Amino acid sequence: MPVLLDPEDTETKALHDYVDFSGKRVLEIGCGDGRLTWRYADRAAHIVAIDPKAEDIEIAVEECPAELRDKIEFRAARLAELDLPAEKFDLALLSWSL
Repeated sequence: MPVLLDPEDTETKALHDYVDFSGKRVLEIGCGDGRLTWRYADRAAHIVAIDPKAEDIEIAVEECPAELRDKIEFRAARLAELDLPAEKFDLALLSWSL
């Protein structure tokens, strides 16, 4: 039986209470399998979601809802490896990752 993470959507509510993702370009650091990405992606303009674990990125790509595929760019990478200008993003999201 699968484990249900945040069945009451408490995490989702808290996320949207603190951040307005509407039309924003987001850098998500430590996206893992995309579990958190799906909770805000419909509101964001574009997302670059990174994680150093290639197998987690593969899962995220496979499980990405069809309607979000054009706005999320998944990359197997560490933040230090990225060569992206800071002005490319309106906000950065770091969850469960150091």
